[in-house]
Amino acid sequence: MLGVLLVTFARNVPWNNELDALAPESAAEYWRGYLRRWTAWNHMRTLAATAASAAFVTA
Repeated sequence: MLGVLLVTFARNVPWNNELDALAPESAAEYWRGYLRRWTAWNHMRTLAATAASAAFVTA
């Protein structure tokens, strides 16, 4: 669970805030790189949640 929170607060939230602060005309250009890195870190968050769930079930 800690891994999920770390990824969320260290990566996803700041990037979401950056995107939110952009003017609409520049956001489209920024979107391609944003989407690639946000998705990669979101997959890390999913893996962390899966590992936490597996650990809980195993315990």
